[in-house]
Amino acid sequence: MKIRAMKKQRKAGSNNRSGGRVSLWAVPVIAAAAWILYSKLAIDHEQPLSDAVEAKRVVFKSKLGVNLNYYVDRKVSGRPLVLIHGVSGGASAYEMRPLFEHYRLTRPVYALELPGFGFSERPNRTYTPQYFAEAILDFLEMQVGEAVDLIGMSLSCEFAARAVLALPGCFHSLAFISPSGLGEGPGGAALQLVKPGRVSENVYGILSNPIWSQATFDLMSVRKSLAHLYRLYFVDPVPSDVVDYAYATAHQPGAKNVPLAAMSGRLSTADVRSRFYERIKAPTLVLFDRDPFARFDMLPYLLGENPSWQEVRIVPSQGMPQFEKLPETVNALDGFWNGING
Repeated sequence: MKIRAMKKQRKAGSNNRSGGRVSLWAVPVIAAAAWILYSKLAIDHEQPLSDAVEAKRVVFKSKLGVNLNYYVDRKVSGRPLVLIHGVSGGASAYEMRPLFEHYRLTRPVYALELPGFGFSERPNRTYTPQYFAEAILDFLEMQVGEAVDLIGMSLSCEFAARAVLALPGCFHSLAFISPSGLGEGPGGAALQLVKPGRVSENVYGILSNPIWSQATFDLMSVRKSLAHLYRLYFVDPVPSDVVDYAYATAHQPGAKNVPLAAMSGRLSTADVRSRFYERIKAPTLVLFDRDPFARFDMLPYLLGENPSWQEVRIVPSQGMPQFEKLPETVNALDGFWNGING
């Protein structure tokens, strides 16, 4: 009898432990399901969005069939300056606001918002680096109409490099702030989760699943997440207005589409340095120091291979010197332009 009772106790204990394992697995599943439901029912994805820059705002239909937004001030004559923001979850023309405000006093300035950001259309479609390059060219051909000085930032520098090789006559010069694609290694792509290729497509397939894609992006775009993201780009405390605007623009219909593609690595270009950067003939300036998502190991090699390129290190900065080191950034840009204009 005692032996039979002991067997029953062991069986009961085994069932309890098994039940405990089930309950432990259930916790993250329940939490994920709850967040997906909360994202769908409780998060406002149509936040009020003010203008990123106090200037004339224009929307036009590009040849791609997508509406693109840009800000412009043409009160002063001269060679046009075009500003293009980065490709993070809260990106918009607001990231280039300090440069817009400074240069609008001395020359025509445009700030383009790429598809998927700001007031530009955010369609749920397949995004590729070439798509963004064509959006930039559509803007230059249809709205500007003459050679420009262009300032890009982070991953948008890769898109601009494609554009300048396709239509070099649209560009007088390029200035790249913390450009991606200069890390050491055969790929040299931006430091996303994965390198472009089959793996990135698989990762994108997971991230873009309609069941949880919005909830995934919402988790990345809560105020605390955005504040942490921008904290990586700043040496000093992040200005609250930067986080506020990032939060608003990240809570618009379709805001998830491009950032999730960028996270997967599918918007990076494999071997962008050798395939594009080294072939650019337009004068090109790199402004850099440190960056949370990019490295510059191969910049010295690039400078040796392509005499059209120059560098200025803005110290200390972490990817957004236009906010924390505006005088130094402007001095570097002005010196560059004065040098190439002779």
